[in-house]
Order: sequence, then structure tokens, then C-alpha cells
Amino acid sequence: MSSPALRRHGPLGLALLLLAVLWVGPLPARAETSFAAHMVLHMGVVALAAPLLAFSLGRSGLLPASAATGRFVLPAALLEFLLIWGWHAPALHDAARQHIGLFALEQGSFLLAGLFLWTTALGSLGSPQTGARAAGAAGLLLTSMHMTLLGALLLLAPRPLYRCGTLCSPLATLTPLEDQQLGGTLMLLVGGAAYLAGGIALLAGVLRIPKVEARP
Repeated sequence: MSSPALRRHGPLGLALLLLAVLWVGPLPARAETSFAAHMVLHMGVVALAAPLLAFSLGRSGLLPASAATGRFVLPAALLEFLLIWGWHAPALHDAARQHIGLFALEQGSFLLAGLFLWTTALGSLGSPQTGARAAGAAGLLLTSMHMTLLGALLLLAPRPLYRCGTLCSPLATLTPLEDQQLGGTLMLLVGGAAYLAGGIALLAGVLRIPKVEARP
């Protein structure tokens, strides 16, 4: 593959390879018995694979024109908020860890919601309007905030929040509470940081003062 083609399609190949490693490798089986492994899957999908896919769509010119308007960023952020917090509600989370159909639905919804948010946020870079770029930054920063909050709740909880913590067998060297704390830390470090970095990058573009050409 030539260098221009590699630069153009490399992110897409990397994203698909990452999804294959996440979903076909040992992590889904480990996620049945380890909250931390489940969180690795979650963060790999929404904070790594989804932005890579969104970036590759932008490089290939496949983003819809509506993605540049910024109007769908906040609805996409709201959808991701509802899905992330909903799937981490104890009853639904335990069910997804024990039933393959719900697990597949959870993972698919994570990918689609993450891709929706990242494509609308990154698509705002193609807009000449400051408001569209500001909306993209706001969507990513808001997502970073609520992911950080959820990660902190998981990390600081005094007891396991999920029934699967006692029914399932976590990583052999960890107690159910320690397994949950590790998962919360992963959400803080990977999820919160990825969306924060994306939001700051977009915000920097909004705040950058354009150069004014000197007139003779």
C-alpha cells in the first residue's frame, strides 16, 4: 500500500484490528468474571476504536455533511450519557455479564453511541462556524466529566456495587471490591482522559485567534 493510501486508510485498519482484538480475543470471556476486564472492553470501544473510526471516516471524506453543523453533538453526548450510566446500573450490568445476547447488545450500543459522538464532534472541524466547533468541544468535555464522575464512584465505593461481584469469580489476585476499583481507575484514566483530550483539542481551535493580514 502506498504511503498516501496508508495515511488515508491506516486509522480504519487500526480501528478494525483493535475491535477484533477486543471482541474476538480473551477479553469477553474474562469480562464474565472480572469487572476490570469488562471496563477494558468498554474503554477500548468508546475511547479508542470509536475515535479512530470517526477520524478515518473524516480522512476518507465519508462523513455526512450534517456532521459539520454541530447540531447533533449534544444529542449524541446525551445518548452516550444515558447508555453508559444505564449499562452500569447494577441490575443491567450484572445481566449483561451473564447473558451473551445482552452483552452483545451492550457492546454494540457502546460502539454506535461512541461513533455517533466522535463523528459529530470531529465533523465540526469541517465547519467554518465557531459555534459548531464549540458544540463539538462541549460534547466531548461533558462526556469526559460524567465518565470521570462514574469512574470516581466506582473507585471510591466502599463495597461492590454489582451482585456479580460475589456471584462471579474476579481476577484471582483481586477481591470483588478491588476488581471494581481497578475498573473505576481505568474509566478515569482512559475514558475521562480520551474525551478530555479531544475536547481540549477542539476548544483550542475555537480559541485560536486568526492571523490578520497586514494591509499595505
